[in-house]
Amino acid sequence: MPETKANRVLIVDDTESIRIMVETFLKSAGYEVATASNGEECFSVVKSFQPELILLDIMMPGIHGFDVLKQLKSDPETSHIGIIICSGKNYIPEKYLALQHRAFAYVTKPFLHDELLSTVGKYFSISHTTIANTVEPEDQQKQFTVSLDHTRPYIRFWGTRGSIPVSGAAFIRHGGNTPCLEINDGHSTVIIDAGTGIRELGLKLMSEPSRPLHLFIGHTHWDHIQGFPFFVPAYRQGTSLTVYGASGFGKDLRSIFSGQLDADYFPVQLHDLPSTIMFRDMKENPIIFGRLNMYWSYVHHPGATIGFKFSLNGKVIVYITDNEFLRGYLGAPNVESIPPEILMQYSDLINFISNADVLVSESQYTNEEYANKIGWGHTSLSNGCLLCKLGNVKRWIVTHHDPMHTDEFLDNKLFLTRQILESIGYPIPVSDAVDGLTEYF
Repeated sequence: MPETKANRVLIVDDTESIRIMVETFLKSAGYEVATASNGEECFSVVKSFQPELILLDIMMPGIHGFDVLKQLKSDPETSHIGIIICSGKNYIPEKYLALQHRAFAYVTKPFLHDELLSTVGKYFSISHTTIANTVEPEDQQKQFTVSLDHTRPYIRFWGTRGSIPVSGAAFIRHGGNTPCLEINDGHSTVIIDAGTGIRELGLKLMSEPSRPLHLFIGHTHWDHIQGFPFFVPAYRQGTSLTVYGASGFGKDLRSIFSGQLDADYFPVQLHDLPSTIMFRDMKENPIIFGRLNMYWSYVHHPGATIGFKFSLNGKVIVYITDNEFLRGYLGAPNVESIPPEILMQYSDLINFISNADVLVSESQYTNEEYANKIGWGHTSLSNGCLLCKLGNVKRWIVTHHDPMHTDEFLDNKLFLTRQILESIGYPIPVSDAVDGLTEYF
């Protein structure tokens, strides 16, 4: 049999240690590798090495990485070469520009070994499939087109802040609305929490055909209900809205929402709303409507506070915003360091999130902040990482950001999260929830 030729990958990065590290990753995976330290050298190596794929840094001396990308993609002799941008800049404009100029992917440093190899492998898998399946005589080729399937189930974050909404230039990328999550399984519209994000969700729902709405309240602290008076569908004749909450709140749900809309606080009272609003205690578990089964469990936060678990397209998603895991524990995230009697208190929580495909949960405080916030009902960063490991979750989306944490602060906190997960031997994908983020399933 003829010998299989290794795929050729060119690494372009001005940092020698990164070039050496990535070269080691790729060679160990069977790739043929060359390197270049800047844009000028890249063009030279492309001619001699003829790579199939380039891993390209953008912040380099001389020719900027985006200029390299543009020139390679505009030249007919090199436009076929795949390009993956590998950069420490984790900003939406850079990612958009890279994809606009036909980069295959954008990987943010510091990346994980498996993450990088997976992205490289995915490129070669797709490119080889395309060559094998789509090359036809020139006069018979047809243009391939594809459009987004809007019927797929999804979750959308309309609010991801805790405590109080924030605004200003320092909070633009993550957003400043308090908690609200939309779940759409293609048949039902389910909402978790009525923070300020529900206002924008309501405007979106007004542009769609009316359907029954189901609103689950994780707990009745102000940041989780403060947007309800501005939820426009509640003012529409014909809207059917069911509000769910667990028993154990100081007051029943109707009293809480009626009090929020008291004449001393707001010009419209609950009984004036033309929609049909029903309040329902969560007793059965799961709560089933349509094809969606909503499981729930009490979590560790002042007052009756609950987390939720549901499935979309075969994927299990757990959503817990307020939860103090390992209250008062300031030590290293090692199970051996935690007294068994303390860990035992959280066995129900660990079982509830066990093997989730996606865990959406908080780690509101850094370890330094948590030392002064014990008992406030929120998890420290390292304790949150340990919870993911104990629950064997496959992916973590961090939400309920502290209102004092700017975009830059949250970026650095996310890098630290990845570092801690690696240090405890559990380097799962982790990202920040941001207002407007949509995840399809």
